[in-house]
Amino acid sequence: MKYIILQGDGMADYPLEVLDGRTPLEAARTPNMDWLAVHGVFGLAHVIPNGFPPGSDVGNMSIMGYDPAVYHTGRSPLEAASMGIALGPRDIAFRCNLVTLGGSDGDPFMEDFTSGHITTEEAAELIRDIGQKIGGDGIEFFPGVSYRHLMVWRDGKEKMETTPPHDITDQKVSAYMPKGEGAERLLRLMEASRPTLAAHPVNKKRQAEGRRPATTIWLWGQGRAPALPSLAERFGIKGGVISAVDIINGLGVYAGLERIHVPGITGFFDTNYRGKGEYGVASLEKNDFVFIHVEAIDEAGHMGDVEKKIQALEDFDEKVVGTVLQRMAQRKDWRVLLMPDHPTSIALKTHVAEPVPFALYSAEAPRQNGAVGYNEKDAAATGIVAKQAYRLIESLIEGRPTWTEI
Repeated sequence: MKYIILQGDGMADYPLEVLDGRTPLEAARTPNMDWLAVHGVFGLAHVIPNGFPPGSDVGNMSIMGYDPAVYHTGRSPLEAASMGIALGPRDIAFRCNLVTLGGSDGDPFMEDFTSGHITTEEAAELIRDIGQKIGGDGIEFFPGVSYRHLMVWRDGKEKMETTPPHDITDQKVSAYMPKGEGAERLLRLMEASRPTLAAHPVNKKRQAEGRRPATTIWLWGQGRAPALPSLAERFGIKGGVISAVDIINGLGVYAGLERIHVPGITGFFDTNYRGKGEYGVASLEKNDFVFIHVEAIDEAGHMGDVEKKIQALEDFDEKVVGTVLQRMAQRKDWRVLLMPDHPTSIALKTHVAEPVPFALYSAEAPRQNGAVGYNEKDAAATGIVAKQAYRLIESLIEGRPTWTEI
């Protein structure tokens, strides 16, 4: 048996007036996802447990089969694993965004949590120089992809309150600065990064070209290394993960999955959608399982751009989901789980915690369930609810129900 998870990050949403009360999933043309909804088990899944923030770390941990209440220690340790950064038992990893703050009244606002989607090459130069200027004494900086980087505080603090910058787009940042034990160290580092970034040739060049500069680092998402059993230990399977995002690849490391490199994947709208589907199916020649993740849909939600979200949904449907269905059409020994990790609200430009639609299809035992399309409203109408989304992987691999019908 072969097992596939297709994760369209942030696909779910609220109804929008601009779409005549429909969600982007209702408005988008998604015949392949609709087919899975009609021919599989289709309903709503609670991916974010009560009391947890609706982050991609929590949501994807659930989808990959790990109960966040048991295993979640923070977002950044997962990213550290993806980047090959070793964490000791007392080391704390932090996400380090390069962001653009706006305003000139002494109370800046979060203008852009991506610094204009700064390139990986530009960002690496900035992070390297920041590390040389303000690192040391237990503080280390590591370059990542685009605006997403990592800071490690060796023998550090972790109990402070921090805020994801994508949650506060267009808002004044003063109310969202780090608070609590250890926060003063973070505040000093963030403040110290500003003059280095202001004077840096990379930012000077970006401004001259009319692009947004990175004005400060933003530290958040802290945590210690978790202890997760691998999927091989749990289910006796081996597999791979396809993503342009460190948090997904880091989860893959802890789950014991191979990182499958696909040319041209970016985590943005220009990603190689079709390559993800093709490489994912090809990996099943030697593996049992593949987790395929697409970030672009979530990025559109954070931008508040409904047209881009619909386009990203349609690209995901045609080039990823469609490719997988076409390549697997002649086989009867496979199952696929389709779902997002959380809704990303166009109106709010951030994640929310409502349940999301899921479709679980088995080529061995297809269904005809009367659903209309893969969207939030039709999923709710089925009455099928997976209250513990982390158990859906048991349904995928072991073929037994882990949901209820109401």
